Amino acid sequence: MTKDSVLLDAPQPNALELGLRDGSNSRKVFIKTYGCQMNVYDSTRMSDALARDGYEPTEDMEEADLVLLNTCHIREKAAEKVYSALGRLREMKKRKAADGRDMMIGVTGCVAQAEGEEILRRAPAVDVVIGPQTYHRLPEALRRAKEGQRVVDTEYAIEDKFEHLPTPEKAKIRARGVTAFLTVQEGCDKFCTFCVVPYTRGSEVSRPVAQIVEEAEKLVDGGVSEITLLGQNVNAWHGTGPTGEAWSLGDLLYRLAEIPGLARLRYTTSHPRDMDDRLIAAHRDLRTLMPYLHLPVQSGSDRILKAMNRRHTAAEYLVLLEKIRAARPDIALSGDFIVGFPGETEQDFADTLRLVEEVNYAQAFSFKYSTRPGTPGAELKGQVPEEIKAERLERLQALLLKQQHAFADACVGKVVDILLEKPGRMPGQLIGRSPWLQSVNVDAKASQIGDIINVRITGTSTNSLFAELL
Repeated sequence: MTKDSVLLDAPQPNALELGLRDGSNSRKVFIKTYGCQMNVYDSTRMSDALARDGYEPTEDMEEADLVLLNTCHIREKAAEKVYSALGRLREMKKRKAADGRDMMIGVTGCVAQAEGEEILRRAPAVDVVIGPQTYHRLPEALRRAKEGQRVVDTEYAIEDKFEHLPTPEKAKIRARGVTAFLTVQEGCDKFCTFCVVPYTRGSEVSRPVAQIVEEAEKLVDGGVSEITLLGQNVNAWHGTGPTGEAWSLGDLLYRLAEIPGLARLRYTTSHPRDMDDRLIAAHRDLRTLMPYLHLPVQSGSDRILKAMNRRHTAAEYLVLLEKIRAARPDIALSGDFIVGFPGETEQDFADTLRLVEEVNYAQAFSFKYSTRPGTPGAELKGQVPEEIKAERLERLQALLLKQQHAFADACVGKVVDILLEKPGRMPGQLIGRSPWLQSVNVDAKASQIGDIINVRITGTSTNSLFAELL
């Protein structure tokens, strides 16, 4: 299974299209979100910020007065794909102008951070360029753009952007569903040689405990039952507790688990070096914390791990998983893998396959290495030919898919709790989520959305399970 297919198509949506409308001025915004869950979260917060200026959502780009592209820089040729989309938007803007309608275009997110002024040079139709650390300034940037300025704001904000973002209304929280993302940490200090995050999102920053708890409580008050904590390196989160002591992510999870009405907690994405004993203990002690862990390793070869600057060995990763499984025997493990990193030999790749066999993943994301300008990996010698990368990826994905199917098959006959989230494709069907993050189809009433119910798993399909009510 590829990372693209899982993150962009299912089960968790990574493309979010939001918009805003003013009752008197009829202003609407369409936000197209690319990439990770953190961008999904950012788009909802931008939507909340724009709501104060009288914008409301639209899913029809043609009727939008403002189109925002919230971009991701992780995938290959990400910037070129954004410029291609901007070319199409330029033609739409011209067509609307000919009809006497104004449309503004903004680029936000990691491509905005990386490209900055270059976006304005290459795409004259763009009005504003806003980095991921400054999207709380978006309403002001739009006001300046309406006065004729072309605005670029990609400086890392001195102020805490989260303090300047409005709290969404309870009705909006409820309309977004019974699950929610909550960003608690941004940036990364690990500097893996393949990764652009330290350059587009900056150094690690953790949100304060009180701010996180307040946002979580408001989400629950708005009808949210499950919260997923987000961070580029979420288990590096650290804060100050109520009596001045240092808190880790484990401590934060214990605190959030005390919120009445919060039924489920998850977090992503983690780094093995930040998986401490307190966090492992949280998996042991908190029934609210779901038994699913995404813990990327990237390679099973110590030589490649060193070249990637991962700062751990394959053996250390395996020992860590033993501790986690001892604490929570029913935990399902997920990971990330990069195939064909510069210098990777057939033996290095064999080490990766051996590690996958030993871990037995319930789910994993894998993709071919592609250079990211400005990262150390782009300058390394020994770039692996494309055809070799493709062949290795095919072998790895076949093994991962076999393990994923085996995990799903082992669920058949089990009685599990699922959180009902939304209507299914068939009449009378709802889609829920298992503790292990699998989509589960079950016949139930629409009024039950938000309920956690007991079901028996009866069958599997490619990306989901089927169940019956008990």
